[in-house]
Amino acid sequence: MKKIILFLGVFYAGLVSAQGIEADINAIIEKAKTGNANAQKTLGSYYYLGSNGVEQSYSKAAYWLERAAEQGDSDAQCKIGFCYNEGKGVEQSYSKAIYWYKKAAEQGNSVAQCNIGFCYNEGEGVEQSYSKAAYWWEKAAEQGNSVAQCNIGVCYSEGEGVEQSYSKAAYWYERAAEQGHSNAQYNIGVCYDEGKGVEQSYSKAIYWYKKAAEQGNSDAQCNLGFYYSQGQGVEQSYSKAIYWYKKAAEQGHSKAQFNLGVCYDEGKGVEQSYSKAIYWYKKAAEQGHSKAQYNIGVCYYNGNGVEQSYSKAAYWYKKAAEQGHSVAQFNLGTCYYNGNGVEKSKTKAIYWFRKACNNFEDKACEALNEIK
Repeated sequence: MKKIILFLGVFYAGLVSAQGIEADINAIIEKAKTGNANAQKTLGSYYYLGSNGVEQSYSKAAYWLERAAEQGDSDAQCKIGFCYNEGKGVEQSYSKAIYWYKKAAEQGNSVAQCNIGFCYNEGEGVEQSYSKAAYWWEKAAEQGNSVAQCNIGVCYSEGEGVEQSYSKAAYWYERAAEQGHSNAQYNIGVCYDEGKGVEQSYSKAIYWYKKAAEQGNSDAQCNLGFYYSQGQGVEQSYSKAIYWYKKAAEQGHSKAQFNLGVCYDEGKGVEQSYSKAIYWYKKAAEQGHSKAQYNIGVCYYNGNGVEQSYSKAAYWYKKAAEQGHSVAQFNLGTCYYNGNGVEKSKTKAIYWFRKACNNFEDKACEALNEIK
């Protein structure tokens, strides 16, 4: 139920709303026309956001931001880089985005450093390079950029572009987490959970999972639900487990959907309901969750919460079996052997029994011996 997020590529344009600032827009326009870089940048930002008395216009935003960027304003350089990156107000161009990001990054602009790191990571406008991505993220991270701190943490965790180091990963995750970065909060929670780079601590893992979960991080919500269900690091509570599973499940988190289905199936923290169990199993199964596929197969086979159907049972067993679920492989083999929901086939039965036996399913090994 726990994993490290492999990459957190978050573009942040650095375009901050100026609502509430009293500004004489006409005076700003006049200053911009005379070549005042700060006025040009401000006007460009207003046009980008459609704030402070100007109608939103990406083309006008890009025009004025580029004028300021040409005068060396690093914030404007970063912003026009973003416009080129996204094709807002200008023709989309990764190479021009890189050009301006580099200009800003070399002046120490942390947002530009973060964004150019993303470009190197993805190979957008430049030759793909994990080492250069890590270089720029670390530059930005050292200036306190939370997105870069989380990203360089992932680099150290995975050993991409840098020498692998869980301790350095945890260091950067915690720096970002302390600034409220939800993915970093989840990641440092995993570090404490598994004792990677830090001393293992369920209580600290729970602390960070909660922080991330409260911001809507579905992975953290699912993990938090699991620990409440198990009473690990927190007082056991099925009702709280259900609360967090639901939060994650409603965001489409397949593991949480499966876990919630199990709770309804077994009546843990909720009133027992096969129909609701089926509902959540299906949600997870449709996303490829093998255990959910197997469980829904069992429900169709036994007619729990649905109209009994061997063919639908076999359908879902096959989905799970193809992903290596050993019991589903055995059950599918049984379906073929008995002709339940599928055309009877000793050959196919043997095929699936052998698959299951190779996955250490003893019943399948016994079935193979009996058939032979």
